[in-house]
Amino acid sequence: MAFIDWSEDLSIGFKEVDNDHRKLVDMVNNIHDTIGQELVTDILIELLEELLSYTSWHFRHEERLMQIHGDPEMPNHKQEHEDLEQQATELYEKFLGGDNNVPAMLLPFLKTWLSDHIVGTDKKMGQFLTQQTEGTTNSTPIQWTGDS
Repeated sequence: MAFIDWSEDLSIGFKEVDNDHRKLVDMVNNIHDTIGQELVTDILIELLEELLSYTSWHFRHEERLMQIHGDPEMPNHKQEHEDLEQQATELYEKFLGGDNNVPAMLLPFLKTWLSDHIVGTDKKMGQFLTQQTEGTTNSTPIQWTGDS
């Protein structure tokens, strides 16, 4: 069973961003599955690095969309992104420093962050973007290449 199940509750109604969010959910589920195994430090470090890189890319992607469409909430949304990135980076650095309590703190943090941020802040952004793009053909979505 997945740690986080994708559902329509997590959909913000803007396909381009929903696809990003599905990937984030998959990454968190991979971390969850890895933490349950023995001798996983190197694998977990790799998964966390990928998650941090993808999250950074995803946040810039959302911010680019908000900027293009003139979302007035962009400054607040961007600050929330910066705060979340800082918290995640601090947990990652603690783990690299040998803090074995991080995996136990990490999963609840990621689950809460994904749920609260998507259902709260991102839903509002999705509604705004949908209103702004109604009746237009969406450009080709930007895809993550593994580089942030």
